[in-house]
Amino acid sequence: MMMTAPPLALYVHIPWCVRKCPYCDFNSHTAPEGLPQREYVDALMADLDQDLADYAGALTGRPIVSVFFGGGTPSLFAPDQIGAILEQASRRIPLVSNAEITLETNPGTVEHGVFADYRAAGVNRLSFGVQSFDDDKLVRLGRIHGASEARRAVEKAQADGFSNINLDLMYALPEQTLAGALTDIDQAVALSPSHISHYQLTLEPNTRFAANPPPLPDDELAWDMQEACQDRLAKAGYLHYETSAYARAHQQSVHNLNYWQFGDYLGIGAGAHGKISHPQTGQIRRRWKVRAPRGYLAHAATARRIGGDTPVAPDQIAFEFMLNALRLDQGFPLDLFEQRSGLARKDIDQALFAATARGWLDVDGSQVRPTSSGQRFLNDVIGLFLP
Repeated sequence: MMMTAPPLALYVHIPWCVRKCPYCDFNSHTAPEGLPQREYVDALMADLDQDLADYAGALTGRPIVSVFFGGGTPSLFAPDQIGAILEQASRRIPLVSNAEITLETNPGTVEHGVFADYRAAGVNRLSFGVQSFDDDKLVRLGRIHGASEARRAVEKAQADGFSNINLDLMYALPEQTLAGALTDIDQAVALSPSHISHYQLTLEPNTRFAANPPPLPDDELAWDMQEACQDRLAKAGYLHYETSAYARAHQQSVHNLNYWQFGDYLGIGAGAHGKISHPQTGQIRRRWKVRAPRGYLAHAATARRIGGDTPVAPDQIAFEFMLNALRLDQGFPLDLFEQRSGLARKDIDQALFAATARGWLDVDGSQVRPTSSGQRFLNDVIGLFLP
């Protein structure tokens, strides 16, 4: 099959936080005094210039459909610096006129306060790391904000003109009850965000929680929380469209949908990851940048900014596609698989047969969907596509 070029997004990593949370395994670092905002913006643009030169043949005629500022805590950067990144990036590679531009923010670290200034800089979507509306749980998670502070921040953003807002929530928190998880959902819904991301707290290696685990709900209670919260969100009008994502009608995240549909993305910033397809050669490459902010700042204009750069092995492409696409509640059409992977349906027929035989997938004509059982045992389903 002939691979076709998928949509292209831009991910910008801001690696600093006020304080690292004990459950976090992202590339985040405690912010130094005198945050080097301008120096980092210059480094990001040097990094982007190098990527655009390296990928020139694969990017011709492909505008950016979404930009995502992740971290870390991107809202530690002033609105004018976020605006400078967007303005300078758009001079190098065009953005579509309605590009979704998301800024992650922590309710306790909106240092530059006026959300209207971020709107004026070009941001049109905010993602708040709320995690819980229970003050005790927030303390145990190491968060620097309280529940009332989170509510005020969201309401202020809405008053400043933001209608496209995501709230990140976690469940299966230390000693959390089913009632407590549902209360968090109710308080989130009361703020009327357009999107809610609802994740189970897991113990990730090399985190403080992994070294000193808190008392967490068992697997059965965690599953009960997930099902009950899904039901509560559905009744409130939120479509469950991806494993951890719920949205009002037509408010799904463009940027994250591009990930889950095996789209392409440039990744700039310390520790940022990217994926670029080369339809001419049928190759898909993954590249990531050095993680340490100091090293990144020193080498952003050179090849030393790259922490790794490797093609996806042909026998891994189907697995990588499924790792993303099977997270979607509606699954994927088989022609999308062929277009994004460059493979043919016959290449996955055996795995599809095994998954349907176990009741994990439905294949209805040209559409592949995970069943409720498949959603629960998603890792097992995806494993069937390993070579």
